[in-house]
Amino acid sequence: MDHVIRALPDGKEVLLSGRLTFADHNNFRAIIAQFSEPGAKRFVLDLSGIDFIDSAALGMVLLARDTAISRGIHLVLKGAGGQVKRIMEVAKFNTLFTMED
Repeated sequence: MDHVIRALPDGKEVLLSGRLTFADHNNFRAIIAQFSEPGAKRFVLDLSGIDFIDSAALGMVLLARDTAISRGIHLVLKGAGGQVKRIMEVAKFNTLFTMED
């Protein structure tokens, strides 16, 4: 997985690309660590560049959700498509996250 972080007026947006798997656990945790920056109220994970996600990565996204909730940050999942969107639909992520196209 590769990522690029962009500042938003009220938080950050992370543009993810490639494959999101358990092998990306440490890198993903480093992204989540940015939730603790002062002034952040919204954090967007842009999944439009992700072409594969495994079940461990779904767990990592849930960890991001828990961390965001504990810090009062609104976490948004954006742009999921193809296999990623299908898996998130089956896992009912739309009931846990704000999902944007």
